[in-house]
Amino acid sequence: MVDAHETHVIVGAGLAGAKAAETLRAEGFTGRVILVGEEREPPYERPNLSKGYLAGSTPRDDLFVHESPWYAAHEIELRLGSPATRLDREARALHLGDGTVLTYDRLLFATGSAPRTLDVPGAELGGVHYLRKLHDSERLRAALQTLGRENGRLLLVGAGWIGLEVAAAARGYGAEVTVVEPQPTPLFGVLGPELGGFFAHLHEDRGVRFHFGASVTAIEGEDGMVLAAHTDDGDEHPAHAVVVGIGAAPQTALAQAAGLAVAGPEEGGGIAVDAALRSSDPAVFAAGDVASAEHPLFGRRLRVEHWANALNGGPAAARSMLGRPVVYDRVPYFFSDQYDVGLEYSGHAAPGSYDHVVLRGDAGKREFIAFWQGADGRVLAGMNVNVWDVAGAIQQLVRSGRPVDPDRLADPSVPLAEL
Repeated sequence: MVDAHETHVIVGAGLAGAKAAETLRAEGFTGRVILVGEEREPPYERPNLSKGYLAGSTPRDDLFVHESPWYAAHEIELRLGSPATRLDREARALHLGDGTVLTYDRLLFATGSAPRTLDVPGAELGGVHYLRKLHDSERLRAALQTLGRENGRLLLVGAGWIGLEVAAAARGYGAEVTVVEPQPTPLFGVLGPELGGFFAHLHEDRGVRFHFGASVTAIEGEDGMVLAAHTDDGDEHPAHAVVVGIGAAPQTALAQAAGLAVAGPEEGGGIAVDAALRSSDPAVFAAGDVASAEHPLFGRRLRVEHWANALNGGPAAARSMLGRPVVYDRVPYFFSDQYDVGLEYSGHAAPGSYDHVVLRGDAGKREFIAFWQGADGRVLAGMNVNVWDVAGAIQQLVRSGRPVDPDRLADPSVPLAEL
């Protein structure tokens, strides 16, 4: 039973926030736990918004972290539909949009990120979509179904993970798909040029058209609806709907206004936290997309926007709020599903940070593992494509920091565990 001797407030009712609340109770915290969210939906997981739920294969009920009665059963107070508007750190008070003021002993920011918007003429048209929230996915799914029935055209701005997953879903419904991307390959800023061609061919084989080296400069419409998009090289692309997937920005406005330290752009922005996920205020913590955390394994700050970081970061922050010793050093991990290809990526190897890429397996058959190696032979990251039960071994390679002979790394007959 809650004794209200202490109050821990979590700002952000997504996966990280929900798992933090769950962990507070599991670790024996008996004070008040208040979970604040701007959406009216209880906490849900976002990956399927661009994967199974968007494609129509995942039921809506499967998205939620817990069934609604779970929160009351664990005496977790849900304050949904009223966003936080101001943090008074001196008074340890959080102000909500409905006028409520919540005082706290510890506070966790799990506010996530928001899609970067496209600033061109016509971007406000009704047929322009962003994908972050559940209602975004529901609206987009209805649009894709209509495009499929009517042989409609979808234009995607950006060939990142969201863009490619939406492209796969759209082709599943039968829509015609064009992707405009300023870089020379898909996922150029994530995987570098070596793997971009693989993803281009994967989608081209399913009928997706790419327009690389160009940026959208205007969206043309009539009566509020989309008709076409124009690019800076003079091309026009007919379209009945547009999806913008040009990255996401951490939602730090509330933290910045309260004077908390925020990381620079080179560290991904985000609320600056240490390896225990503590901010510049000892009573305030951050986890998930919004946190730029000191990572002991990589020796630098990282801001990771993926599901696994929310899943694991929320509990780590909760333990840190309770005074437990915490060193959050998880190897970054994410997954993607596109058509008949499933993949897992472990590690961190931004373009420019690695020396070369080693392939193990057959990329032509879409069954392989790619390894990003530094000049000293250390494995910085690995991506298994349609090869399963190896993510753990890849993460061990990354964590070991040991140099690995690239010939042995490429040889499928050498077990990963031996490396």
